[in-house]
Amino acid sequence: MNKVYKFFLSSLLAIILLFAAKTLIVGNGQISDSNTLYLYNWGDYIDPDLIDKFEEESGYKVVMETYDSNEAMITKIKQKSTNFDICIPSEYAVEMMRDQGLLEKLDHSKIVGLDNIDERFLDVAYDPGNEYSIPYLWGTFGIVYNTKKYQESDFSSWKNLWDKKFEGEILSFDGARETLGIGLLANNLSLNTTDPKKLVEVRNELIGFMGNVKAILADEIRMYMALEEANVGITFSGDASSAIESNENLSYTIPKEGSNIWFDTMVIPKTSKNQKAAYAFINFMLEPENAAQNADYIWYATPNKKALDLIDPEARNDKTLYPDDDVIDKLEVFKALDKESTILYNDLFLDLKISPQAE
Repeated sequence: MNKVYKFFLSSLLAIILLFAAKTLIVGNGQISDSNTLYLYNWGDYIDPDLIDKFEEESGYKVVMETYDSNEAMITKIKQKSTNFDICIPSEYAVEMMRDQGLLEKLDHSKIVGLDNIDERFLDVAYDPGNEYSIPYLWGTFGIVYNTKKYQESDFSSWKNLWDKKFEGEILSFDGARETLGIGLLANNLSLNTTDPKKLVEVRNELIGFMGNVKAILADEIRMYMALEEANVGITFSGDASSAIESNENLSYTIPKEGSNIWFDTMVIPKTSKNQKAAYAFINFMLEPENAAQNADYIWYATPNKKALDLIDPEARNDKTLYPDDDVIDKLEVFKALDKESTILYNDLFLDLKISPQAE
């Protein structure tokens, strides 16, 4: 009986250990740890010193992975291969993730510092009541240009970009929404237009614009503009500001028709296994001094109004990063498109990229 009893106990212990091991492993070998926060973020999109500070103050260890597009991030969240506790989607991606059931609804009773956020950036169309997201950083989409060759009046309207004087001069951002958006804005249409007929008409008009495009690029635009490899770049305010910091001959403007205002946000995916850590991180980033430090590191605009007095004065006074209210009033947020419209935008953009005028 003693041997049988010992065998029974050892077998039971083995089963318990096996079960415990299985519960510790999540996804592709990821270890689930109540003292760990899994962060999914854009590359170089948080001050590393803030990670160290959060770990020290909260006691949580941060494990971070990065992505280069909202679509790539959403795909990985859907796969549930990693139990991310926080990710940083753009505004239209918040809509998509919410509609696909990928986000936890936020418990505002656990959030401290939401009142630090500028009221203009709360309760917006992509997330009414901020039920799923908290603003992280924001910016605009516009034109950076070399003042040695052009004046701001040369870019008073998006229509001006069709002028042959810009032939071979323009670096244009590699994005379907952004490129079609140039044509939509030039025709005083909404950036969220989904009418196929209007979109095809805009695509046809943009062929003339593409004849002036030297190259279609992404983050590289800021470097090439700073090096004066081109005289006009159509890009985001943060990249424009970075280029301007490197080259005093550059300036940034938004044409009279307005443009896109974008937001990146903090959300808790359904994959989260440590919501306590997730709320701790959100509250940490809502603290004005931390928001200011992050904005100074990334050199994008913070939505945290109490952080504005703490950020680098050069950044605070930079109209590229913080445009006047009359400019903000003319800006429009991208909304999530349905599947058919997304395919159409991508197809029309591809047509433009491979058209002879774009070569």
